[in-house]
Amino acid sequence: MTATIRPFACALSAFGLLAIAACGPSHDRQAATDKPDNSATTEAVTQQVASEMPDAPATTPSLAAATSPLSCADEIGATAAQKRADLCRNVSPATHPPCNVANSCAMIEDEIARSCAMAGPDEKPMAGCKPDPRSKEAAAAVVQRYYSALNARDFDTAWQQWGENGPPNQTPEKFRAGFAHTRATHVVIGTLQPGDAGAGSIYQPVPVTVDATLDNGTHQRFRGTYVVRRVNDVDGASAAQLRWHIDSAKLAPAP
Repeated sequence: MTATIRPFACALSAFGLLAIAACGPSHDRQAATDKPDNSATTEAVTQQVASEMPDAPATTPSLAAATSPLSCADEIGATAAQKRADLCRNVSPATHPPCNVANSCAMIEDEIARSCAMAGPDEKPMAGCKPDPRSKEAAAAVVQRYYSALNARDFDTAWQQWGENGPPNQTPEKFRAGFAHTRATHVVIGTLQPGDAGAGSIYQPVPVTVDATLDNGTHQRFRGTYVVRRVNDVDGASAAQLRWHIDSAKLAPAP
């Protein structure tokens, strides 16, 4: 059974795994700063599988049950987190960037990626802007950042990896609710092949293997491909359009 899902949030719930929800910017994003159309089909499949899921008792809180995101300092340690926050402040043009170790690592990395992507194609990237913001590695980093945000319970940052308006036909509430039975997720990126260009955009396939743990201890695995997209370097393109963002995902259960 294989399904093409936009957004991916419904992709995994459609298999009864977890709703690794599709993400984009929340209109109410709150962060500490460095100063004190497959939608109808997707929903039908999701509802069908949800009705078939066993009523196993939860033994560990799910991602969606968390009340606040995991801080970067708690995730990787204060020293490593501070290095990321310092880099974030060095490259960010924002007046109050979210470059604070109290925020999730994914949020800090997202601000670094956003800032680095602002450089024009003929400009030398700022120090610390690695990988090259136009490279296939930068596209893969979007998928890695997506899962990092999910595991940190930073659903706003996860949402943003689907672009300015988030995944199509999703609300932040519906997105978060998709993780009601998810304890943790882990992604492994496969070998990257050259992307394709068309209609003014560049599309980069990112092969993945996804492992998930539900709140009842069940483990599930999926393999497939994300397609990450950005607008080509054309006059008039906004900074957001020039950034890589998740466009679609196609996954299937794996042994």
